[in-house]
Amino acid sequence: MENHENASLRKSTTTNGNGHVEEVVRQAHEELRQLLQQRAEVMRRIGTVKQTIAGLANLFGDSVLSDELLELVDRKSNGRQPGFTKACRMVLMEANRALSARDVCDQIQQRMPPMLARHKDPIASVTTVLNRLVEYGEARPVVLDNGRRAWLWAAEAQSELPQISLPRISEASLKAKVS
Repeated sequence: MENHENASLRKSTTTNGNGHVEEVVRQAHEELRQLLQQRAEVMRRIGTVKQTIAGLANLFGDSVLSDELLELVDRKSNGRQPGFTKACRMVLMEANRALSARDVCDQIQQRMPPMLARHKDPIASVTTVLNRLVEYGEARPVVLDNGRRAWLWAAEAQSELPQISLPRISEASLKAKVS
C-alpha cells in the first residue's frame, strides 16, 4: 500500500511540475506568435515606406535622397551584391503588379546576372524565397488569369499609412530643386 501511495504522490508531483512547464511553454508560444505577427506588420510598414521613398526618387531623382537613405532603400551601390532574398524582395517591392517566379528571375538576371548563376535551379530558389516572404508577411500569393502563381508585395492598405503632411511647393521651385 505504501508503494501505491508513493507512486500516486510522485505522479501528482510530476503532473503538477508538467502543468507549470506546460503553462510556461504556452505563454512563451503566445509571446512568440505575437512577436512574429508584429515583425510581419513592421516588415510591411518598412516595405511601404521604402516604396514611397523609391517612388519619390523615381519621380524627382536620387539626388533628393541622402547617401544613408539611398543605402536604406537599396538604391546605392556599395560594391557588393545584395543577398538573394534581398534581391527578390527588391524586385517584388518595386514591381507595380504581381510577379511570377519567372518574372522575378528575369528581373534579377537583368539587374545582377551573377546572382542567378550560383543557383542550380533559379526558379525553384526564387519560389522558395517568395514563399518565405509570404510567411514573413511581406508578400501575398495570388493566382493569375492563366492559373499560374504569382506574388504581390504586401503593402499596407492606404488607410493604415501614416498621414504625412507635405509642404506645398510650386512646380517652378520643384523643377529648380531637381535641376
